[in-house]
Amino acid sequence: MAQQPLAWRMRPRTLDEVVGQQHLVGPGKIINRMVVSKQLSSMILYGPPGTGKTSIASAIAGSTKYAFRKLNAATDSKKDLQAVAAEGKMSGTVILLLDEIHRLDKAKQDFLLPELESGRIVLIGATTENPYLSINPAIRSRTQIFEVHPLTPADIKIALKRALHDRERGLGMLPIKIAEKTLSFVAERTNGDLRSALNGLELAAKSTPADKKTGVIKLSLQDLEDSIQKKSFSHDKDGDAHYDVISALQKSIRGSDTDAALHYLARLVTAGDLPIIIRRLMVIAYEDIGLANPAAAARTITACQAAERLGFPEARIPLADAVIELCVSPKSNSGIMAIDAALADIREGHAGRIPTHLQDTHYQGAAKLGHGVGYQYPHDAPNDWLAQQYLPDTLAGKQYYQPKNNGKIETALGQQYYRLRQAQQAGLKTNHQGTATQH
Repeated sequence: MAQQPLAWRMRPRTLDEVVGQQHLVGPGKIINRMVVSKQLSSMILYGPPGTGKTSIASAIAGSTKYAFRKLNAATDSKKDLQAVAAEGKMSGTVILLLDEIHRLDKAKQDFLLPELESGRIVLIGATTENPYLSINPAIRSRTQIFEVHPLTPADIKIALKRALHDRERGLGMLPIKIAEKTLSFVAERTNGDLRSALNGLELAAKSTPADKKTGVIKLSLQDLEDSIQKKSFSHDKDGDAHYDVISALQKSIRGSDTDAALHYLARLVTAGDLPIIIRRLMVIAYEDIGLANPAAAARTITACQAAERLGFPEARIPLADAVIELCVSPKSNSGIMAIDAALADIREGHAGRIPTHLQDTHYQGAAKLGHGVGYQYPHDAPNDWLAQQYLPDTLAGKQYYQPKNNGKIETALGQQYYRLRQAQQAGLKTNHQGTATQH
């Protein structure tokens, strides 16, 4: 056991030893209740790396005394699954932790399904991918799905202290001295990844020479920095967490929280995904700021073009400028609400026939069909405007655009919109629908 990494050695043996995830394993919570009542069912645990998916599976096995086996859906074969099933047939039940379950192929799945239904295998699938998007419905329908959350710094510190004091599995046999602030550094630096925190601590402890006089291994902040090297940041460009960050960025800008938006921008910059940042900022500029500040959209596009030309790391500067302006700008979603309302009419079959006077006349025979007859050219009228019906008869009078009074620009646009709309309705009413009236 001593040759195994510290994170492996400190894996919890019962649910009481699990760090974090109290929403699942705490007293009275769902997994705890399953174990206490001995009513286990197959499940899928999904969440970032190093947050305890394997630990929970190991703890369930330890708490129930069932045999525990671990396989990888991508690298282990159908024969490996058959061996686990045979063991389950002999012993009654085997808990199988199947890592990367989102990569389970059809042959393995077809073999596994009847084993799950028989109860010989209690499956605990582990994945960093959203199972609702990445796992076959046949497996999903036979499992409970639980999300595993990133551990807090407080959780990480609890686990680190356990490892430092555990003489059997941890580092308790070593004369280690470490300051509280150094432990706090490790807990913060590893960003909720307990595996990284424990293994970084062990590397520091075993690579730092003991004091020649006292024999004590004094672990400094620098020792831990050297051992951990880089902050563990869970961000898979193709994973569920990536889209969570993108969503959080847009919602923070929409909510005008500049500091939160900059935080999520920094996550995306760290992931190095410049195209998705550019695309999302352009969407936000038109969807959430829109007509309240059209100039912000133009400046956002300019900033995005600059970022694209510069590339990272310099691209972070125009991107940050754009995010800050979008955050502090007045907001309006009236444009997207208007087009979505119009689209809803089209989807529901409310298109209607285009009025004859608006139909195309640029082809032979159009005049014989009456197309374009009665159309009045607005530029021939004073102020380049006249009352004329443009919507189909079935939608006459329909209002899609609902102006908002957020910012001077859309307030003025809204006032002009209502003036034109009222003038058109009055003109059409006076002249019997379709007859042009100058305004």
